[in-house]
Order: sequence, then C-alpha cells, then structure tokens
Amino acid sequence: MSDSAFSIRTATAEDARLLADMLVEAANWHPERKRSRAAILADPAVTRYIAGWPRPGDLGSVAVAQDGSTIGACWLRLLTAAEPGYGFVAAGVPELTLGVGPAWRSRGVGRALLRAVVEQARAAGLARISLSCERANFAMTLYRGEGFVPVESGVDADTMVRTLN
Repeated sequence: MSDSAFSIRTATAEDARLLADMLVEAANWHPERKRSRAAILADPAVTRYIAGWPRPGDLGSVAVAQDGSTIGACWLRLLTAAEPGYGFVAAGVPELTLGVGPAWRSRGVGRALLRAVVEQARAAGLARISLSCERANFAMTLYRGEGFVPVESGVDADTMVRTLN
C-alpha cells in the first residue's frame, strides 16, 4: 500500500525503537499537553505496549517516506486482564496503537497504517481488535471512519472495537 509520498511495510524486531518513538507521538497527540519521552517511557502502563517487541502474536506496520525515513507505525499487542492496556476488552483481543510523526499527520499515513494492520489481523485469524482514544483526539474521526465503535466510555476517552469479518 503506497502513494507517491510514502510506503507501508511490515514491522520487524528492528523496529522496537521506532515503535517507542511512535508511542511517544501517540501519547503526545495534544500540542498543549506534551510530556517528555523519558516520562512517557517510564510509565509501565504505557510501555507494556512495546516491551520486548516483538512478542508472539504482535503484528505491525511501518510507514516509510520516499527518503527512507520512518514516519509512523501501527501495531497490535495482546495484553492480559492482569496487566491490561487502556483499550483492553477481553483476553484474545489485541489492542491497537498508532503513531504518526507530526509533519505527516492528516496526509493519509495513519489510515494506510491502520488498514495494513487490519489486514494483518484478518490474515492472522483475529476476530476483533480494540483501542482507546480520547474523544478530543482528531484520530477519533479516523477510527470511527474505519469501523471502530465505542464499547465503553470513560470521562474523556472511549474504548473502541472493530470486528474483522
């Protein structure tokens, strides 16, 4: 999946640092609420999405600009009820994380990454995927447009699920 500006490839073990970078981008989506990389990656509730990448069952895609720079990533990880993520709904339902560099947002990168990971999930035989998104995040429009529906609402965020029929 590509256009003239970027291409999508499967994430590999060598992408662990990139996933950490994109996790920081995802956490810092709001321009007025930036946290340092160190603070974000010191939070075990956040780092569980990337620790030990890749583990069995992990799936992901990476966006690469024409110049070879990595500009975004989207991945799935199975978490447990004992150590759930923000979008945990059930054992066996992996949680999705999506991060895109600021210069590449609103240019189709996130949608292309999301669609690539959905296809990977289907190929792996997964029935559903979940995520958590703050309602004020512009990514909420992307997730709704790609078939995610809220299944639980918190104070300012929704847990959403997409069925992969």
